[in-house]
Amino acid sequence: MHKLKKIFATDSYIVPLVAILMGFLVGAIVMLVGGYDPVAAYSALFKRVFGSPYDFGEAVREMTPLMLTGLAVAFAFRSGMFNIGADGQVIIGMTAATIVGIKLAALPSFLLVPLAVIAAGLCGGLWAGIAGYLKAKRGINEVITTIMLNWIALFLANFIVRTFLLLPGQNRSEDIPASMSMTFLNSMFDNARLHWGTAIALAAAVFFYVYLWKTKQGYEMRAVGLNPHAAEYAGMNVGRNVVKAMFISGVFAGLAGAGEVLGVFHFQSVFAASPGYGFDGIAVALLGLTHPFGVILAAILYGTLTYGSAGMSFGADVPPELIRIVIGSIIFFIAAQGIVRWVLKPFYLKRKKEKVL
Repeated sequence: MHKLKKIFATDSYIVPLVAILMGFLVGAIVMLVGGYDPVAAYSALFKRVFGSPYDFGEAVREMTPLMLTGLAVAFAFRSGMFNIGADGQVIIGMTAATIVGIKLAALPSFLLVPLAVIAAGLCGGLWAGIAGYLKAKRGINEVITTIMLNWIALFLANFIVRTFLLLPGQNRSEDIPASMSMTFLNSMFDNARLHWGTAIALAAAVFFYVYLWKTKQGYEMRAVGLNPHAAEYAGMNVGRNVVKAMFISGVFAGLAGAGEVLGVFHFQSVFAASPGYGFDGIAVALLGLTHPFGVILAAILYGTLTYGSAGMSFGADVPPELIRIVIGSIIFFIAAQGIVRWVLKPFYLKRKKEKVL
């Protein structure tokens, strides 16, 4: 039994891969029941993503905010917090970047764009820090406060845009001309909206890993997340680590907002509803098992499926909503790993016998 458990632990990376395959299988079964051809649907999906340089670039653009919001949710979770407010933090980051980009437009772009990105990250972190402070000082559940802060961020951003930044006759802010320098490699990908936010997201994942697993502060943060009472008994400042964890989490989400404003749209619209980046980030964090590099891979998968779903619709006449069934099934199997391990058990037993022989 001990050897069998060891095999399961050694091959734990296989479980997410099998969960993904099972999710695709469930999606294929649903398509068959609905009278659609799953082979044609999945072929059209991947052709949409990899069929041209432009589509590939746009798929990467789709993945970028998911990477950062997934990292935001995962970082908070590793520190014992549930950051449901990444969506609001993205909005605050977008608004901060827009304010800096428009009000300081006289600055050269090589100064203006970094300032806007830094402002977005700091404001997103401070917005998340409100929930961390209320949790640390008043014991208020961060799930409630972050959900409320999502709505406050939405209406506050709309008020700021309408009052101070509105383009006359339009339902959006003025343009941010300097933000064009946020894009890169566009000529290689037929003018797809690639931007430096992708590189920022990858750097954020490295920071996430190094900070949490290679520094004293990260060790304290993980200890607080695992058992705040034991951490406090060991002399760690639980409240300070809670606020710090939420601040860093919010910085990641704020950076996602900067990438969308500066690298994709180059202006900020008045929101009719929540953009949804933060909620998709929750799914990405779960798919990535809240590990930074797992989150990056999960965002690549999620972004590929999301962007490629349009190909299913046009290329195979399959409703794009069916891709949500695939994504939901993958998340289900990731969460219910016992089912996946039960499916894999005969293979593990067979391999164990082969090792014995």
